[in-house]
Amino acid sequence: MIRVVLILIALTSLASSAVAEDHDRNFAGSVQLDYLAVPTEDVARNQGLDGATVELSLKLAVDFNDQVSSNIKVCVACHGLDVGMAFFDLRSSDLLNFRVGRFTPQFGSFPLRHDPANHRTSDKPLPYDMGRMLRTDEWNMSILPTPWVDNGVEVSGTKFTGDSARFDYAFYAIGGPKASTGADDFDFIQSRSRDRYYVDNNSRPSVGAKLGTSFDLTDDLSLAFGLSGMAGHYDPENSLSYQLMGADFQLRFKRMYWRSEYIVRRTEMALGDDPSTRFKYGPGADGEFDPFFVKDGFYTELEVPLTDNFDVIGRWDGMRRLGNVVANSPLRSKSAVLRYTAAVAYRLSMGLRIKSSVELYDFSDFEDELALHLALAGPF
Repeated sequence: MIRVVLILIALTSLASSAVAEDHDRNFAGSVQLDYLAVPTEDVARNQGLDGATVELSLKLAVDFNDQVSSNIKVCVACHGLDVGMAFFDLRSSDLLNFRVGRFTPQFGSFPLRHDPANHRTSDKPLPYDMGRMLRTDEWNMSILPTPWVDNGVEVSGTKFTGDSARFDYAFYAIGGPKASTGADDFDFIQSRSRDRYYVDNNSRPSVGAKLGTSFDLTDDLSLAFGLSGMAGHYDPENSLSYQLMGADFQLRFKRMYWRSEYIVRRTEMALGDDPSTRFKYGPGADGEFDPFFVKDGFYTELEVPLTDNFDVIGRWDGMRRLGNVVANSPLRSKSAVLRYTAAVAYRLSMGLRIKSSVELYDFSDFEDELALHLALAGPF
């Protein structure tokens, strides 16, 4: 906490010096305190991170001129203190922008609004969850925990067509996810650990891209679509590959939103010297062990403002894992979880909101669970 206070003081000092220099600077942040209760369990800590969890972000943006800007962000959540961004943006035109440094690469729709002050529920959709889902250890978190922050370079741009349509693209090369030699899945602690010096573990970048389009059909109605992809290797020997793909959709009618996404990850596992003892299930009909598993997930949600200050949200999301598992895993070769969420958000003042939600988990391999969230969130 002392480090957080020191960072806050340093960023505030930088922001307050804007008057003395010919740069436009903006200091902002957000905070959410969420309490998770699991009434179906006496001790829910065995299921996940219950109790109170805070998410804090502090951001400083500097515009040097029309072509060059920089952003620095630190965040504190269940993963501890982390650098959420530290990059330069170099703009040539709407069609060509270079981002260099540490940032969240463009993948999907939800990561663009992952900050708790920018979405109406206490937690994230299951495919993007970062430690707050129940049975998070058994599932090894989600498919792409958000925010996914990495070092690299990204090239992006936007093409406007008339007054109603726009097309966006982004291509990037980043360090990519990490794990140890002989791994069977990503190690998300390594991917975020400062002890690993935020460097690539296999000297080969992961690459990805996103293509999107949006249309303003009327002043009250708009549509947006997107396709995303990412691929690379995640082990130190650069031998275990992964491929990640996703599609997203959004419809806005006045202030009502319908959002849906689907993402899928195919991940290679190390078979080891004796796969018959390493894995729970034996070889296939051809006598060979399949070295890949597939993990996919979706969410669809409807956000409806009943008044200027009161929103209701309904969400259906889920994940599935297909493929062999290590011998001590409680999952099966075909495992799934579905979740049904009903939530409300009430704005108190200046964006400060009270959030509350009820979540019903339907597990294929465990007893069903009920989770309750109560949070206070807002920007500053």
